[in-house]
Amino acid sequence: MNWEQLLSLKRFGDTNKRLRKEQDETRVGFEVDYDRVIFSQEFRSLQDKTQVIPLSQTDFVHTRLTHSLEVSVVGRSLGRKVGQKLLEKHPYLKEVHGYQINDFGAIVAAAALAHDIGNPPFGHSGEKAIGEFFKTGEGLKYKDQLTDKEYQDLCDFEGNANGFKIITQNKLRLSYATLGAFMKYPKESLPKKPTNHIADKKYGFFQSEKELFDNVANDLGLLRRSKTAISFSRHPLAYLVEAADDICYTIIDFEDGINLGLIEEEYALEYLINLVRDTIRTDIYYALTNREERVSYLRALAIGTLIDEAVTIFMNNEEAILNGTFDSALLDKSKYEAQIKDIIKISVENIYQSEEVIDKEIAGYQIINKLLGVYTKAVNNSFNGNASNYDKLILKGLPKTINFSSKDLYSRLLAVCHYVSLLSDSKAILNFKTIEGVTF
Repeated sequence: MNWEQLLSLKRFGDTNKRLRKEQDETRVGFEVDYDRVIFSQEFRSLQDKTQVIPLSQTDFVHTRLTHSLEVSVVGRSLGRKVGQKLLEKHPYLKEVHGYQINDFGAIVAAAALAHDIGNPPFGHSGEKAIGEFFKTGEGLKYKDQLTDKEYQDLCDFEGNANGFKIITQNKLRLSYATLGAFMKYPKESLPKKPTNHIADKKYGFFQSEKELFDNVANDLGLLRRSKTAISFSRHPLAYLVEAADDICYTIIDFEDGINLGLIEEEYALEYLINLVRDTIRTDIYYALTNREERVSYLRALAIGTLIDEAVTIFMNNEEAILNGTFDSALLDKSKYEAQIKDIIKISVENIYQSEEVIDKEIAGYQIINKLLGVYTKAVNNSFNGNASNYDKLILKGLPKTINFSSKDLYSRLLAVCHYVSLLSDSKAILNFKTIEGVTF
């Protein structure tokens, strides 16, 4: 892979090539991507979607929206730092093509901003709930009417693939470079985890976006990894988007757990200090008078430490990344790997598996299962010409912007899943209550 091709400003529908050196410096194309994501309806809905604690009434607990903004900020720093080093190493990128340090930051920031845009309500349990509907629930009856890949798309409903579906809509038209950086898992749903390569961990597009995905990957010059399936090596900047997400959920979810009292302060501070021993100013730390200030100080230092670590690992492995042979997340190669794993282990035990989270995930499963059952029945009964009056009422409540009447069963089922995925936590609960008749 080569950087000139990877930094493509092309957008769907372009007939002329966009050149970086011809861009208006007041609003470069990559910065436009960020603006389009942040003004999109799908991004706004993240303000009422679960990050860790579902439906929390506590102000300081992160939603998907605040998490995405923070990941974007970290991603911008990662991109700029890497961009500076890449332009020093490959000066022709600036001298001949006009690329600037901020271009790398803008690409990573925009992709990071959108990284969770396809996640359904109730966090990752929402993805699992949609999948279970088709694996073991009412949706199992559709298995024999779908191809293996179509059925796998539904059984392993993936927020990343749903995100790609959203950000390739005509109204956004993001640059190919940003689309590439967004694609952490550049493969289709089958074969499932064919190797231990990080790019094979999940899948990145539904069968409905297969041609779009193939088009973007080929235009960017991503390397094909399979002769029998659509599978590519990652865009190099996708490693930075992943690192930004890893840094934020490791450190900031941990901070949420401390502030909620789910993790003991003394115990937690010990883990954070292990990350920042080389940068901490003890005089500043001991002058802080409350828990939130102490945790905030350590959090900022820890994020800075891991940003610098990720940049170093990226540059040390740039050749392998461009050749498609770098097979792990950046922070998996970190000298702080043990400390990171310790923090994640504590977060899993004390936050992700806390009674509050589990109780609301259980409720989320029931809500999503009910919505999918009612909506798929109404949509398919309507298509088959035997919709009941109740089905017709349900259909009137569905948005006109999504096509639920395709002749293709897979498209209809995916449309329902896509609609449910776009619901905020509160809207999903409201729809559930309406169906159950308990809104009065």
